[in-house]
Amino acid sequence: MAFFVFIGFIIFQRLTELVIAKRNEKWMKGKGAIEFGKGHYPAMILIHTSFFIFFIFEVIYFHKSLSLYWPILLSLFIFTQVMRIWALTSLGRFWNTKIIILPGADIVKKGPYKIIKHPNYLIVTLELIIIPLVFNAFFTFALFTFLNIVILSIRIPAEERALRELTKYEDEFGKHGRFVPNLLNKCDN
Repeated sequence: MAFFVFIGFIIFQRLTELVIAKRNEKWMKGKGAIEFGKGHYPAMILIHTSFFIFFIFEVIYFHKSLSLYWPILLSLFIFTQVMRIWALTSLGRFWNTKIIILPGADIVKKGPYKIIKHPNYLIVTLELIIIPLVFNAFFTFALFTFLNIVILSIRIPAEERALRELTKYEDEFGKHGRFVPNLLNKCDN
């Protein structure tokens, strides 16, 4: 029962986010935004959809139960949800599951974006680790941690190229690595 409540909550959350993303996409494109990364987006959808299928299958078919460490893992999961909401609300109408850039728009530098460039990708990475571990789904954990690394190695550079091309992204964040805290930029001044 706990498993179905847990997975049901996550699936409901993701479906709600897709509705929000579609609404934001319509608004942004109505303002002249341009979409990038169309080539890798279907792979990203496949990975995230497959995650749920594999996770549900592994838990049910192999009769996986709650981890002995579930209180800690659940606390970490709740923390990621708070961080997820913070990251998404910080971007507001600019948040999307796709790479959609409004030319000349100001770079969002509030909320977790004050600290790191791509907090949502970090949060999703943590979720793909934590969620399967709550129910000892080690195969799902290993496979989708790997697949997430692969897709983010394509996704993040594509997003950064698009931001550099259409905004003052590099001026705002400097030339540091992808997940380097923005505080290092202050050292350059």
